Amino acid sequence: MSTVLKALLQQRHLQTVSAFNKEYDRLARRVDPDLVGCGPKKAQFYRWLSGTITGLPYPHHCQILQAMFPDRSVQELFAPHTGSIEDLGSEPRLQAQAGHPTCSHRTADVEAVYTDRTIFVHAMPPQAMFSSARSIDLVGISLNILCQQYSDKDIFRLLKSGTAIRCLFLDPAGGSIEHREQEEGHPPGTLSSLTELNIRALQRVQRQAMLETTGSIQIRIYDEPVRFNVTIVDDQLCVMQPYLPRARGVESPAFVARRSSNEGIFNTFKSVFDSMWASGIEADQ
Repeated sequence: MSTVLKALLQQRHLQTVSAFNKEYDRLARRVDPDLVGCGPKKAQFYRWLSGTITGLPYPHHCQILQAMFPDRSVQELFAPHTGSIEDLGSEPRLQAQAGHPTCSHRTADVEAVYTDRTIFVHAMPPQAMFSSARSIDLVGISLNILCQQYSDKDIFRLLKSGTAIRCLFLDPAGGSIEHREQEEGHPPGTLSSLTELNIRALQRVQRQAMLETTGSIQIRIYDEPVRFNVTIVDDQLCVMQPYLPRARGVESPAFVARRSSNEGIFNTFKSVFDSMWASGIEADQ
């Protein structure tokens, strides 16, 4: 058995471990210089090509693979591939047309669904999603995907490259966050304290960035029943997670959609973000 990754690397003449790791290091210098020299060993690399792995690679490998193949998810890269190298690019479209003529209509623009946030982050780590982003829009409660799972150093690097970031937090002093704490079974102040911490941490980066970078961070808050966590990257990729009743956010499924010419959920949740952002108020410094 072989993987989609193997076929794609053959297309680029990167199917040997030495050639692959040269490309790995080239991308690492741009994405995260600390990863230079961290490419897979020979045995590990050929397990990737043959598909004899039990799960996805470590997050830092996923980060580089996502930069290497930005149009494909890491999960897709490790899917089995039985066709020729030449038909790889058209295979998904042809299968949909031949076997499932209404498939694209049923799935709209959704390209992946993950059963919970942990699985989603492993498959699509923020380091990979945000590494070369020109714009990032987020709305939710505490926005941990940026504030806890992405370092200040990496945020600052994005801002130096000109990235525009808009963050819409649930008001840590509002009534809606109290209601959500009760619904999730947290002691009073649990979510509000975390959200306040994340806002202050991001404001610290914001103050430094105003003096030293061309990018920007805008921070607003809202106070209304929380329904969705939405992340939009480059106005092209949308990750949506519903907030389920009596369940923590990490237990919610994640839906990944990509803007297309067909009507889909990307446009729906882009409108959700835009309307909520317009009614949000600037967070106090």
